[in-house]
Amino acid sequence: MSNKFSVLGLSQQLCQTIENLGFKAPTPIQEKSIEPILSGEDLLAAAQTGTGKTAAFALPIIDKLAQSEAETPNRKVKTLVLVPTRELAQQVYDAFISFCSHTDLRCVAVYGGTSIKTQKEALALGCDIVIATPGRLLDHHHCRHISLKHVEYFVLDEADRMLDMALCPTFSECYAT
Repeated sequence: MSNKFSVLGLSQQLCQTIENLGFKAPTPIQEKSIEPILSGEDLLAAAQTGTGKTAAFALPIIDKLAQSEAETPNRKVKTLVLVPTRELAQQVYDAFISFCSHTDLRCVAVYGGTSIKTQKEALALGCDIVIATPGRLLDHHHCRHISLKHVEYFVLDEADRMLDMALCPTFSECYAT
């Protein structure tokens, strides 16, 4: 298959999913981000809205998780994506669901304004990827609905916005120990 995403190191199966979703070629932020994430590097990136940032971090994470999923079929949270708003949480969740369509990876979104009980039940079934707002994540953590001790990938999406909203200090105080 001659997919422009394949030169970035993504698996053929994920490249096929991307193509089926209508993606033709990687954007500049995707070109600069996918390979370093696949090779296990930490990354700090900034790009304007609408440039494909979500795919830039989601695709390599999904690819790596899908490769290791056969080795560890248990459902423990391996990826945490922290976002500032429930609207962004839903948007990122929808993207992950689309990109994960060729895998058995399970995603859960947790954010305020919806039933915590429904989210608790979804978390209890086990999941590989959690997309969360800080407040609701802390609610679930305090109630022991979620464990973060197996997290391998952590994404702080729109970190600048969360700092502006003063959410990060609250979050970091709880996990500084």
